Amino acid sequence: MARTKAPPPTMVLLVRHGLTPTTGRMLPGRAPGLHLAEGGREQAQAVAERIARLPGVDAVYASPLERARETAAPIAAARGLRVRIDKALLEVDIGEWTGLELRTARRFPEWRTVQGWPSGFRFPGGESILEMQSRIVAALERFRDAHPGGVVVAVSHADPIKAATIAALGAHLDMYQRVVISPCSVTTIAYGQGPPMVLSVNAVGDLTALRPS
Repeated sequence: MARTKAPPPTMVLLVRHGLTPTTGRMLPGRAPGLHLAEGGREQAQAVAERIARLPGVDAVYASPLERARETAAPIAAARGLRVRIDKALLEVDIGEWTGLELRTARRFPEWRTVQGWPSGFRFPGGESILEMQSRIVAALERFRDAHPGGVVVAVSHADPIKAATIAALGAHLDMYQRVVISPCSVTTIAYGQGPPMVLSVNAVGDLTALRPS
């Protein structure tokens, strides 16, 4: 019997949203009403132009939060696509920490756990980091199945992208704080029939060499 040829991998470009007025100062979590700052809008336009140089994009997905949708909008517009909202791309639910200043959160004894043992941490009144990783990985596998052999852009947040990267590398979740994901950076993972292939992490330059060889 002839063996069925597997489709080529689906390339997922994970884009962190652009700068907001709270970036580096506060933990906004899932609080609504946070929009891109002027610099963030410029970053979104710039990353859209970088992605537009790729041969093709099949779909653009985004977290429901305003800052993610506003980052996704120029990426989708450059391809004549609509932004598809997907709740699985949401920021980690930080519960009672929502809206805290970063310097305040760093004083909590739990902060050491967040940094050193994230796999065992649940935000008070919110989500565990393990739960967050499970949902983002499941979403990316769903995009692979929906767009076999295609190119998908997924606009999300730093923590989910870090968690997805660590999962694709086959590393333990406790390593995820060692990954840096900058605003409007692109982290690219190819999802095929075998293990994922990490093609770029936190890329802020040219993307045209991303296709796996």
